[in-house]
Amino acid sequence: MSTLSQYRRLAGLLAREAAAVYGDRLVSVVVYGSVARGVPTPDSDLDLLVVADGLPSGRIAQLREFKPVEERLGPALKEMAAEGIRPFVSPVFKTREQVEYGSPLFLDMTLHADILFDRGGFFAARLDRLRARLTELGSKRVPCRGGYYWVLKPDLKPGEVIEL
Repeated sequence: MSTLSQYRRLAGLLAREAAAVYGDRLVSVVVYGSVARGVPTPDSDLDLLVVADGLPSGRIAQLREFKPVEERLGPALKEMAAEGIRPFVSPVFKTREQVEYGSPLFLDMTLHADILFDRGGFFAARLDRLRARLTELGSKRVPCRGGYYWVLKPDLKPGEVIEL
């Protein structure tokens, strides 16, 4: 099985375990980064957005709440390690309100995101609105030194304020 297939399998397991742990509070689980772009290496992070209602305050408390999800992945992670693939699960946690507020993190997700769970199409709708706004502004993703940056409004005038 290819590295990409292994990562996608792990992501699917993770989404199911997140649904079991978070229950009705889970809104969306989204994979982004190299796995969503289809180019993970054996030591890539599994970049993950978890949108849930009632998240505890602070990163440490959020990671503590997420820990049972990772623990349930133990057997799959051991199988992958035996094949030389050592993923690091790297979750970002957001509430619905935080997603609606927006984040620069979502810009690249307009191009590459695997939505694994999405109650009521919440995150897909947010990405659709963001894509439409980026198109309206004439936004461009520009390559630079092995990475990218976004020019949100190429014809921006001094003092002009834009909203995404």
